[in-house]
Amino acid sequence: MRIVQATLEHLDLLTPLFVKYREFYDELPYPDSSRKFLETRLRRKESVIYLALADDEDKLLGFCQLYPSFSSLSLRRVWILNDIYVAEDARRQLVADRLLQTAKKMAKETNAVRMRVATSRDNDVAQKVYESIGFVEDEQFKNYVLPINGD
Repeated sequence: MRIVQATLEHLDLLTPLFVKYREFYDELPYPDSSRKFLETRLRRKESVIYLALADDEDKLLGFCQLYPSFSSLSLRRVWILNDIYVAEDARRQLVADRLLQTAKKMAKETNAVRMRVATSRDNDVAQKVYESIGFVEDEQFKNYVLPINGD
């Protein structure tokens, strides 16, 4: 397995797995809109997307997408691990671990103060993976969301 940073040339490879990720969270697939969304993020350099590719072929095993943010208190960058997904037939092959380690390395290289991630309260598998690379549950801040426009 090799980990690479996604470019526009990877859109055809990435979009189908991104659609499966959306479906995993009970969203409608919208393949054309999904592709356009990814293309916009990459063109504008609004996110960093890492791909886990099989060594022997150009098969996508998984991906993660991080968005930059900032901490006013620490005066440093924060990375938000917004999306991570591993293809069903690639699970239990440490794909998520490799993607997360790569993201962690990038966060260190960009002098970030931390990475943030959120997952479903009942997603025990993801929680164990996050904890295994050093994520800890935030006990200092309680997070809230404000839905806008029905989302």
